[in-house]
Amino acid sequence: MSSDASTPETDTDAVTGGTPADYGTLYVVGIGPGLPEHMTAKAKRVIESADVVIASSLYQAFLREDGTLPPEDTVDDDGIATRASGFEQEIVRSTMGRQIELARAAFEYVREGKDVAHVSGGDPSVYGKSDLLFTMAEREDATDVPIEIVPGLTAALGGAANVGAPLCNDFCTISLSDKWRGWDEIEEKLRAAAISDFVIVLYNCWRNYEQAVEIVREERTDDALVAIVNDAGREDAGRNGESEFITTLGEAADHDDRVSGMGTSLIIGTHETKTWRNDDRTYLVTPRGGRDVEDF
Repeated sequence: MSSDASTPETDTDAVTGGTPADYGTLYVVGIGPGLPEHMTAKAKRVIESADVVIASSLYQAFLREDGTLPPEDTVDDDGIATRASGFEQEIVRSTMGRQIELARAAFEYVREGKDVAHVSGGDPSVYGKSDLLFTMAEREDATDVPIEIVPGLTAALGGAANVGAPLCNDFCTISLSDKWRGWDEIEEKLRAAAISDFVIVLYNCWRNYEQAVEIVREERTDDALVAIVNDAGREDAGRNGESEFITTLGEAADHDDRVSGMGTSLIIGTHETKTWRNDDRTYLVTPRGGRDVEDF
């Protein structure tokens, strides 16, 4: 064993053990696509027991479907909801323009001894809020605040399940959002993923998805199969409505009417990805390494 193996343990020891006993915890909670049955038991438990819940209006609506959050009419003018048990929770509405403000507020709540559930759609570490809160904690000198990530079901996995088993071999995700990076970097990653024969899951497809498809076409054949998935796991509760459509790489850009917002993902298959049919429906399957039944 090399001496490098001891480095992570030493680094961890240097930053643990200093949290005051009267602090709460900042939980960054992934609730999956939105509907209650796709949320983990731990995510539900953390949200139900948190002193403060920070969530967007859309996610609050999802969480009220099964009582994970109290009904809206139990919330008073100060944002305090009282559960049937008498437990009080502060419900804070999150919006895109308030993320920094709410991160600062979350740190203060924790220092006051409160547990905070900061809700994220999908998984908080897959284009979610986890990195923002770590970055903010460092900038705001809030390294005294304990942070715990509660994972959730991301759109790549939810969408893949809806169309079958397209991610059974190596895959990657690429966001088409150029808000924090240039298109040149996105193009480079698209091309590298296409050349490396990854199944590619595109997020934020309302931005330049046709351009992304054209880049992948330069490195992959037009008959590669593509799934366009909307609002996976949200049924009719999403902005677009849950749907799946299978096409080819060569024709994917012709179906822009099916690519309509943040809830849309594209799954671009490899040369191994194929359709599989039974009496019920048609699926999309990528066999792992091309293995057959005898290989199991």
